[in-house]
Amino acid sequence: MDKNLLYTESDFKAVRSSGPGGQHVNKTSTKVMLHWDLDASVVFDKDQKERLKKRLSSKLTSENKLVLSYDQSRSQHKNKQEVFKNLVRLLEKALIKPKKRKKTKPTLASKKRRLDSKKKNSEKKANRKPPSF
Repeated sequence: MDKNLLYTESDFKAVRSSGPGGQHVNKTSTKVMLHWDLDASVVFDKDQKERLKKRLSSKLTSENKLVLSYDQSRSQHKNKQEVFKNLVRLLEKALIKPKKRKKTKPTLASKKRRLDSKKKNSEKKANRKPPSF
C-alpha cells in the first residue's frame, strides 16, 4: 500500500470540535474529518477493493466513501496525523486474508473421554429413579 498516494487521495476537513473546552472550542477548528473514496482510489486493485468493500461495509457510506474523524488533541495538525494513521490501520487490517481452516478429526482418546462422561451421566440419572420391584 502506497501511503503517500493514499494521503493525496484523502480529503481532510477541519471542523469545530464538540464538548467542553471553554472559549478555545468556540473559536478554533481542531477536529479533523477525513473523507476517502474507495471507488476512485488507485492505490488498490480490483480484488483488494472488493475485499475492502466486504470487510468495511458497516463503515462505508452508500457511495462507498469512508468518513473518519479525530478530535482528541487540541492541535489540528496532530489530529490530522492521527486520523490518517487510523485510516491506514483500518485498511491494513481489512486487507488481511483469513487463514483457511484445516479440518481435523477428534482423537481416539477424546472420543473415549466423551463416551465415558456420557456413561457416567446416564448412570447418575439412572440412580435417581425409584427402584422397580
